[in-house]
Amino acid sequence: MTSRMHTDDAHPYLRAASAGIRHHTRALTRPGTEPAAPADRLHLDVLHAHLTAVHQLLDHLAETTRPRHPSAGRRLAAAHTRLWQAAAELHDAFHLLPSPTAADDADARACRPERLPEGPPVLTICQRHLAAGHSIRRKTTPTDHRQPHTTTCTR
Repeated sequence: MTSRMHTDDAHPYLRAASAGIRHHTRALTRPGTEPAAPADRLHLDVLHAHLTAVHQLLDHLAETTRPRHPSAGRRLAAAHTRLWQAAAELHDAFHLLPSPTAADDADARACRPERLPEGPPVLTICQRHLAAGHSIRRKTTPTDHRQPHTTTCTR
């Protein structure tokens, strides 16, 4: 579904990122091929990086939109909170998957930002998650996280 706005030149990097995710999803669910392998830690780490990048973008958009359009700004802030919840679930799932380099015990799966998980990432998933957590705690309360999602689309 497209909007009435001309989107050929608008936000090319966001469009490319969305296209990449659609392509990845189609590749995982292509009919007539072998079932996709279950998610691994690397897959969840990359997806978490994507969600936290969108989280930062929504944070910025909510802050800049709210003064001129308070209702839209509040909706963007709600989306920011919901996206944080999705990133938190991804982070938790990451730690529940087995690590290819460590023994399968509770200590290996624990969130330890001071340790690097497998590979040489610029930011580990735990460090990235803690940084995003600081942002969400500055702007929301635990009550905001428990509010049910409602949709009031009138179009």
